[in-house]
Formats: sequence, structure tokens, C-alpha cells
Amino acid sequence: MKIVIGNDHAAIELKSHLLEHLGTKTDIVVTDIGANDRSGADYPEYAYLVAKGVTAGEYDYGLLLCGTGAGMCIAANKVNGIRAVVCSDTYTAHLSREHNDANILCMGARVVGSELAKSILDAFLDAEFKGGRHRQRVEKVMEIEDR
Repeated sequence: MKIVIGNDHAAIELKSHLLEHLGTKTDIVVTDIGANDRSGADYPEYAYLVAKGVTAGEYDYGLLLCGTGAGMCIAANKVNGIRAVVCSDTYTAHLSREHNDANILCMGARVVGSELAKSILDAFLDAEFKGGRHRQRVEKVMEIEDR
């Protein structure tokens, strides 16, 4: 599995914890394209780079981190083919993969602590899209991009 991580200045510390956590998993290759200094970073740029990498097939999933996760989520969802979700609990993370085929997980460094963030990330990555009736709904969502 290939994952790309983008973050702004507010989430440097959380990214560090999640990179360490992902480093313990032998089946995951991680690419970090996020900010590494606190001088200020514009989250839409990172959201775009991660989203384009996912839609181009370079990565299976994206992980976007900012202060709340909301800004990254909004920006990423502007890219056709992206189904980004902001999560602050494991249940939503799991179901966003199973029911919505989410391909980018967004989290807020000012909202979740590092241990909860690790659990949310694991719930997202461990879940699989169920397809079936959920596929029809995801296709309807994707059709909105063409309108």
C-alpha cells in the first residue's frame, strides 16, 4: 500500500507521530510531501498535491493534516475523483472506507491527540470498501463532479 502525507505548519508534530507509527508497518510505503517548519504553510497547496497524486494512481490513499482537518478536506474534495473525509473518531474513519470508498483521510492536530490519530488512521487503512449498494451511491456522488 502506498500512502502520501501532506500537512501544514499546524500539524508537523502530529505528522511526526503518524510517520513513526506507519514506519512500524511493513506493508506500507509512505511519501511525505508536507511542511516541515512552523513558518506558515498554505494548506490548499498540500491538499492539491496529495489529491492529484491519489487520482493519478501514484498512491492508494492520502493523509492530510492541518489544525482541524476541515480546510484540507474542503480543498482536497475540489479535485475530481477525491472522496476526502475529516475524522476525529475511529467509527467514522472505518465507515468512510466501507460505505463511501474514501481515498483521503483528513485529521486535525488541534482536535485529536497522537494516540487517537493513530487509531483513526488504522481504522481507515484496515477497512475495505464493501461495494454493492454502496457502490451505486458513490457513483452518484462522483456524477455530481460532471454536472
